[in-house]
Amino acid sequence: MAQTQQLGQDSGHDIGGDVARETGREAGRDIGQFVAVDPVVDRMRTLRTTWHPADGVAVFNRVYLTVTEEIGHAIQAGTFADRTAAATLDVRFAERYLTAVDAVAAGGPAPACWRPLFHYRRHPGVRPLQFALAGINAHVGHDLALAVVDTCRALECTPADLEDEFDQVGDILLLLEERIREELMPGPDLLEIADPLTHLLGCWSLDRARDGAWLAARSLWQLRGLPELAGEFTERLDRSVGLVGRMLLTPLTRP
Repeated sequence: MAQTQQLGQDSGHDIGGDVARETGREAGRDIGQFVAVDPVVDRMRTLRTTWHPADGVAVFNRVYLTVTEEIGHAIQAGTFADRTAAATLDVRFAERYLTAVDAVAAGGPAPACWRPLFHYRRHPGVRPLQFALAGINAHVGHDLALAVVDTCRALECTPADLEDEFDQVGDILLLLEERIREELMPGPDLLEIADPLTHLLGCWSLDRARDGAWLAARSLWQLRGLPELAGEFTERLDRSVGLVGRMLLTPLTRP
């Protein structure tokens, strides 16, 4: 189970982790704008300037940067009743993606859920919208569940205590998914029912992925006292989400 990370431990590259732990110790105080979100936002902005815009991972990074900034603004505006919990969940969530980036940059393998995106990132037959959806699939389908558990560990709470924050983050993701589809759709040909991309878009749902992530988070929390079983569950989740990502990245035009 080389790709399985032990529950309750921070990921290898602890971007923003110190800030998240600090917010956990000072639960309830006014965290202000981007106090907890700043480090991960800065890192994604740096990555945006590093990669070519057509790179598939860069496409997802632009999308996810927009999501993270939007959540940060919502935290500042008081949209979340528990701003500490929301900020901690947001940072733990982002760390999962950034750790995958660091693993690949260091020459190692990414988690199985991320491998299709990194493998096909420069494939000329894959459209930008596919890259974005494959990244969202990996991040929501796998990383979000583990981020909920990470947050529960950091704040000494249970998934039930985070349900409101989880739902509100999911609502922001749904709104941004609609915007992403509008911005990245390739043109009028998408209206053609025979277009393969139309079929792919109809086979995947962010709402269903979010529901699956919540169920997985609750299951992992119940398994926290059984590390071997929790590890197997996490590994199988990783692989199954990776399989969906591979299908989303099916090349639709010839190189």
